Amino acid sequence: MLYLLGVTLLWAFSFSLIGVYLAGQVDPYFAVLSRVALALLVFLPMLLRYRGSSADALKLALLGAVQLGLMYIFYYQSFLLLSVPQVLVFTIFTPIYITLLYDALSGRFNARFLVAALLAVLSAAVMRDGIPAPDYWLGFAIVQGANLCFAAGQVGYKKFMEPKSSQGAQHKQFGWFYVGALAIALPAWLLLGSAQYPQSSSQWLVILWLGLVASGGGYFWWNKGASQVSSGTLAVMNNALIPAGLLVNLLIWNRDADLLRLSAGIVILLFSLWLCRNALLQEK
Repeated sequence: MLYLLGVTLLWAFSFSLIGVYLAGQVDPYFAVLSRVALALLVFLPMLLRYRGSSADALKLALLGAVQLGLMYIFYYQSFLLLSVPQVLVFTIFTPIYITLLYDALSGRFNARFLVAALLAVLSAAVMRDGIPAPDYWLGFAIVQGANLCFAAGQVGYKKFMEPKSSQGAQHKQFGWFYVGALAIALPAWLLLGSAQYPQSSSQWLVILWLGLVASGGGYFWWNKGASQVSSGTLAVMNNALIPAGLLVNLLIWNRDADLLRLSAGIVILLFSLWLCRNALLQEK
């Protein structure tokens, strides 16, 4: 649990840093590639000494490709269409996706999750004046793609670690996670990227921070924490980032936001989560 709490505080600043310094200013595919490559660099010394199973290496690479590679592709695109607070509040679906994935594996279905999703769509309209533009709904859908990838990666890593007799040496093999992410990020940049590179020292420092710390350390600590708690606790902790990230963004960079409309939307979103509270907390 301490790993999850620590990473929540670490990631609370990431949303705003991306929105303020990178979105619309640096090619998103280059930002993803640099972040993944720097994270891999952190674990490269241990990866070069890896003597474990090739099957485990492949599984970790696939998890990294989904949870980090594909998720980042969606995630960075969403900042081109939505504000930082909007991206944050739309991540509220991730706990629902986590429990839905566990339900699918267990042959169960909870109709409350469908109601919660519809309420969250309503909240999206509340946070806008009039009828939202098509780009707004496209941004909403892109965030859900990121949420699904992040949820699938967490569920997959937790399942991957459950049969292991010891969890003490996770860092020795976690580099494969970033290898898989790089396998997605590199061709995406080569095929879709543009020559829109960082132009200031602040932008380069943000990329270094996001790559070496927020990704290099953050995803390892988060997944390690995920492997040590129940799936219900993991699902609920996915939403702890929302108030932390909103607080950072509103107090430091977005003080002129429409707080009344944003608050009303958040209340509806929280109510949608409340509908699922029993399933989230009781899921084992």
